[in-house]
Amino acid sequence: MTIDPVAISRSALDVEWQRMQVVAQNLANENTTRVAGGGPYRPMRLVSGPGGGFATMLDRGNAIAQPRGVAVLGVEPSGGVRRVYEPGHPDADGAGFVSYGDIDHAGEMALLVRTARVYESNLTVMALAQQMAMRALDLGKR
Repeated sequence: MTIDPVAISRSALDVEWQRMQVVAQNLANENTTRVAGGGPYRPMRLVSGPGGGFATMLDRGNAIAQPRGVAVLGVEPSGGVRRVYEPGHPDADGAGFVSYGDIDHAGEMALLVRTARVYESNLTVMALAQQMAMRALDLGKR
């Protein structure tokens, strides 16, 4: 069994890049009161997991399942709606309340920083794996 750290890191880079896009979309729509489908914008969360699935990794027929990296399993809404009293707003209801997506700005920024750090660590893993391969080639020449 061979493990390809470059392929695994590349899959993680893809997932974290998409996670950054979802977080950026949440921050951009923090004050959106109406979307095309109706209602306020709902914050989204990216769901990720192992590329091969847990059933494949735990299959008794395989002594050791080869790791396949990670994959995006989906994007789903998270959080509810916060209501703000703004009677002059065009989207206010009869009582003067406007519905916004319940987006925690500080939480989204913390998630963005964490995602950027995970992205950077996967870049480091890729670079180290490539350096190790080049060093092995150099040793093989001697």
